[in-house]
Amino acid sequence: MINKDRNWSARVTRESDALDLEEGVFTWRDPRRIALSLKRSAEASRRRKSTPFRSAMSMLVFYINRAGRHLDPEQKAILEAAKTELRKLYGRG
Repeated sequence: MINKDRNWSARVTRESDALDLEEGVFTWRDPRRIALSLKRSAEASRRRKSTPFRSAMSMLVFYINRAGRHLDPEQKAILEAAKTELRKLYGRG
């Protein structure tokens, strides 16, 4: 039971009820590719409870926050850059 509770965030990322994510999207090295994938997933989803932008950004921020200290600093920088790319794709920055 402890292990199950400990890995809840991985389960959310894998089995999100709002977005169907491409395999390994958060491990990719190209921020624009990550942003485009999240945008496609959010816009295709019929289960999301928010706008596509908010759903995509929420999933990205959730992953960054939950990966925490286990996230490689270089990959964290890529994911932070993906946030900027996502804003650009939606005309918000």
